[in-house]
Amino acid sequence: MMHASVSRRELLRRSSLAATGCALAGSTASAESSVADASEPFRYCLNTATIRGTDLGIVKAVEIAAQAGYTGIEPWMREIDPYVEAGGSLADLAKRIADHGLVVESAIGFAHWIADDPSERTKGLDDAKRAMEKVRGLGGRYLAAPPAGEGAQAAAPDEIARRYRVLLDVGQQMDVTPQLEIWGFSRSIRGLGQAAYVAIESGHADACLLPDVYHIYKGGSDFNGLKVISGTAIHCFHINDYPAIPDREKIDDAHRVYPGDGIAPLDQVVCSLKSTGFRGAISLELFNRDYWKRDPLEVARTGLEKTRNVVRTALAD
Repeated sequence: MMHASVSRRELLRRSSLAATGCALAGSTASAESSVADASEPFRYCLNTATIRGTDLGIVKAVEIAAQAGYTGIEPWMREIDPYVEAGGSLADLAKRIADHGLVVESAIGFAHWIADDPSERTKGLDDAKRAMEKVRGLGGRYLAAPPAGEGAQAAAPDEIARRYRVLLDVGQQMDVTPQLEIWGFSRSIRGLGQAAYVAIESGHADACLLPDVYHIYKGGSDFNGLKVISGTAIHCFHINDYPAIPDREKIDDAHRVYPGDGIAPLDQVVCSLKSTGFRGAISLELFNRDYWKRDPLEVARTGLEKTRNVVRTALAD
């Protein structure tokens, strides 16, 4: 699926990605300098779903992420879109984010790029393009690409890879890379193996993954699979934890808990990420309804403290 000829510009771009390990392409020097020492080789990011309960809005979410001590933020399009529709300026929001010492490590959207129906897929690509334009306006370089809009029956893996390549081409035009996100309940991309196959067979230099602790568990993959995925193909990693009850079949997003408060093998996860060369952002993504009832700053601070403790403990040996 690779092109027979490659332009000089493309060769230079690929060489640059290989030299930098890809994962640092969207980060800033200030974010990189936030890593205190070798025991914390990753950046810490707040996915805004973690504090969604009170519908704070993107401006307040930025303030909370900064006050809590994160260096990055991962907003949702459902927060960015209303801000723009209400007359908000992307340039102003980008400045606010930067002034708070944050970077947009990634963003969450649900464009139907994988849909079976060609017209729905075309609309999905248009939606993705509009989302990418906003993300780029905020200084971001990555957008989640989950299998939203998949059909009742999973398409053939090679066909999914082709559709992902088309989405990657759109991202290349917009200078925003779509990250293939694993959904544990998906029919198409529920496991690490499926995601890795699609990314590889897309044949695209920008192909990458967006794994999530909860979704890896929900989809039935073994966490040992992380060791065979290059960390340079992961720019952002969703961290969370899950309890022993309910079991894998019945567990859902709302059961996610703070890192270290559940049974996920997070020591193994963290060590695997480091050993594969991942040096990107660990983004705390929770949908816990009990947390949503609490003070959002307290939740954000507690989440960062527990995440950092998990990383430090895992890498202490």
